[in-house]
Amino acid sequence: MIIRPRLSDYYNIPLLQSDVDFAIPFMDEDIPLYVDPFLMWKSPSQMDNMLHDGILSAFNNLGRMYLEGKCDEAVSNLVFLSECDEVGLGLSKTRKGRPISNDVAKDILELFGAIPQIQQYGFRHFEQIQLLVDQISKDRVSDIACSLIKSFLIDYTIDQCQKFGIPLQSVEVFRYDYKRFKIVKEGVKLPVNEESKQPVLLVPKRWLRFTPWLNYDDYFKSYLVKDIEKEYDGTRNRIEVLKYNRENFGLVEKYIDLKEADRGKCENDPLFSKISVASAKRKVSDIRKLPTGKTDNADKKYEELMGQVLTSFLYPYLDFAAEQSRIESGTQIRDIIFYNNTSTDFLKEIYETYDCKQIVIELKNVQKVEREHINQLNRYMSDSFGKFGILFTRNKPPKEIFQNTIDLWSGQRRCILIMDDSDLNLMESVSSSKQRLPIEVIKKKYIEFIRKCPN
Repeated sequence: MIIRPRLSDYYNIPLLQSDVDFAIPFMDEDIPLYVDPFLMWKSPSQMDNMLHDGILSAFNNLGRMYLEGKCDEAVSNLVFLSECDEVGLGLSKTRKGRPISNDVAKDILELFGAIPQIQQYGFRHFEQIQLLVDQISKDRVSDIACSLIKSFLIDYTIDQCQKFGIPLQSVEVFRYDYKRFKIVKEGVKLPVNEESKQPVLLVPKRWLRFTPWLNYDDYFKSYLVKDIEKEYDGTRNRIEVLKYNRENFGLVEKYIDLKEADRGKCENDPLFSKISVASAKRKVSDIRKLPTGKTDNADKKYEELMGQVLTSFLYPYLDFAAEQSRIESGTQIRDIIFYNNTSTDFLKEIYETYDCKQIVIELKNVQKVEREHINQLNRYMSDSFGKFGILFTRNKPPKEIFQNTIDLWSGQRRCILIMDDSDLNLMESVSSSKQRLPIEVIKKKYIEFIRKCPN
């Protein structure tokens, strides 16, 4: 079974995250990012602006419904909108969340009657509810936004799937029709998780942030006046701060004014960011200085530093999948796993030759590689990963250990590359010079290995 399978891996379609407009979703857990409506508001795209206007109009209409006496309908609609499992954004390990309670929905809708500015004009940015109601944070803001633009996300998903050949199936989805102000059921074609039967919606990367531009922590730490801070602790007395905000809504509006004026600093967060050249050079230097073995947790430091530099060196040609991934029995741990997107001729070759869907990299901070280290990596190379793996260690392997990898290839057509500090230095050097790619160092090692193998 593939570790942390993504939609593209599920259908055996090689996609690089850096090459597509959407966040490639995991099939069995959420992506820890959130849709930030503020990015739609500040976008130069008219379409994004219109979607933001639609979100705001629909949300404010729920308030009008509530004030006009359609309380039960408004509450049930808001509860429905508060969860959008199809997008798979957040921290759930099952891609399944819980909607807000009826009481929380009422607390939100009662703002339309309790705060004169909202009653008269509605919300400017509905993310303000984070500053006014308890149990509302970035996950709810994201889910409500996605639910309100689900019709667009359906069309966007179909378009992207047709573009990249991702299979679609006929499914029924529920969405909020804010022209008729009701929840409707619609038959559409979307990608589906075959195990859970849950449809999947794709979301543009340009809308995603780890934390919304407008959020409670930023408001409390950066904008709430100091005398209030002395009286209310932002964490322990959150309820009191929210009550204060409702009674002094002008302060909240001032915060919004300042954040709008500072909108140039609001950017989407990438799903992965490479470390700087200087940082990579420093981390590789730190690795070289580490003693071998476990003294002063040197093995843990080695694993941590290697994880940081390798994921950065190999991006975007290899997308990082998981770190320290424990197998089901709990007895073995694979150090780093990458998705093989076949983005280079070399990666395509090992995909086809060794059925390598994911690349396992084992890290050993030892003075000398032993046969058991080879056998351990060999055990990981099951049908899930194929018959190719890499072992990074500190020093060149003894001749008999290298011969062991040759014999493994000869007998079982399994390829284990042993790379050491000198290879890591070369990867850092070519990365810094920008004349070659670090992944070519692995390709060079592979070519050298194959030349030693018998015909």
